Amino acid sequence: MIRIAIVEDEAHYKEQLTDFLKRFEQETGEHIDLATYGDGDEFVEGFKAQFDIILMDVQMRFMDGMAAAEEIRKMDSEVVIIFITNMAQYAIKGYAVDALDYVLKPISYFQFSQRLNRAIERMKRREEHHITLKIKAGVKRFQISDIYYIESLGHKLVFVTKSGEVETIGTMKELEDQLAGYPFFRGNKGYFINLEHVEGMEDVFAIVKGKLLLISRPKRKAFMEALSNYWGEVIK
Repeated sequence: MIRIAIVEDEAHYKEQLTDFLKRFEQETGEHIDLATYGDGDEFVEGFKAQFDIILMDVQMRFMDGMAAAEEIRKMDSEVVIIFITNMAQYAIKGYAVDALDYVLKPISYFQFSQRLNRAIERMKRREEHHITLKIKAGVKRFQISDIYYIESLGHKLVFVTKSGEVETIGTMKELEDQLAGYPFFRGNKGYFINLEHVEGMEDVFAIVKGKLLLISRPKRKAFMEALSNYWGEVIK
């Protein structure tokens, strides 16, 4: 199922895009879960990183599409954004918010379906490897490979990532369940380490991006075996 949002304040274009999506569904066999919004502020207010693709009008009355996209990117770096506009110069600005593409008004089905196919290809490449976290400001979505390690501090978890540190509420057990199948290892009570970013070992510490993370005595052998399997070689 592909979750798509239409954010468009003109009823005619909202209806046209809805019809195009229904036609696309019938032609391709894709299952689309659609939600529509009349303005950027309404959309941003209820946004919880719940969509795969956003079709966003650039010029809207209360909050324009560019401003809405900037807010969305603070919470979701992965959702695919396509701008709908009648002025091509607005589309150039879309690169600042990592917009995939733009569709010019008046909209033709051929033009639209090409852009949507491209969006679905990108979405499917990304969707298998991300995690959505609840944070104070709402939610934030990360590529799992961008997480270096997670530290448990009391009742909160600190995600140390490529883009900085992010705090969220949760338990290590919940996290282990959520990241099962990915190359993470529980080094001790306090650290959950992404083996992808382990640079080596120094005495009883794993080196992750220059940080020394203690591997507890009971976990040490299993950690070395897991790291050896990940690296594909025997560590002696």
